Amino acid sequence: WDVGAGVGEYYAVNFPLKDGIDDESYEEIFNPVVSKVMEVFQPSAIVLQCGADSLAHDRLGCFNLTTKGHAKCVSFVRSFNVPTLVLGGGGYNIRSVARCWVNETSVLLDSDLDARIPYNDYWEYFAPDYMLHIDRTPMENANSKQYLERLRIKIMENLRALNAAPSVQMQEMPPTEFESDSDDDDADPDERPLQAEMDARAPGNEMFDGERDQGFDTAARSAAT
Repeated sequence: WDVGAGVGEYYAVNFPLKDGIDDESYEEIFNPVVSKVMEVFQPSAIVLQCGADSLAHDRLGCFNLTTKGHAKCVSFVRSFNVPTLVLGGGGYNIRSVARCWVNETSVLLDSDLDARIPYNDYWEYFAPDYMLHIDRTPMENANSKQYLERLRIKIMENLRALNAAPSVQMQEMPPTEFESDSDDDDADPDERPLQAEMDARAPGNEMFDGERDQGFDTAARSAAT
């Protein structure tokens, strides 16, 4: 799995999981790995992406987390008292995504919510139980304790391979002089350039190769033969 490369080796931390991981197994690896990451990197800020495709009942995801287990991860990261930017992310069951992010917003605000969703314009979306939290499915957890422990040990070894927490002093950079060979700065902003002028500035076929990008060229040759 990806651990970074070259001078950045071991600066990427990934934990490859198999299908069906549940709350208990996830917490057993999330907490120690994140604790070690915090110890080694000592971040001054965190960006936490709370993708909901790891929840049970997701249309594309293959994990089996509940909203409560998912929120425990948010709560654990919050416990470090480091400024944190919390984002959404993936999630392909609209009912689960809404439940997840409402619940985690309450965790971040240290506010308790009722287990039953109050009546609202979208109440019928949450039938038949109208409850905030979702349960796991009968999916088998393919992540054995031995598998998870072996990976956890390896990741800890990778993190120990870093000599010290990376530290970059933040400072204001002086303005950079940039000389452009384009005539755009001298152009009249109220006058639209001719298409020929725009085509002359564009590098040929750098991003798009006309009809050949749609397979038309191949189709035409096939028809000709």
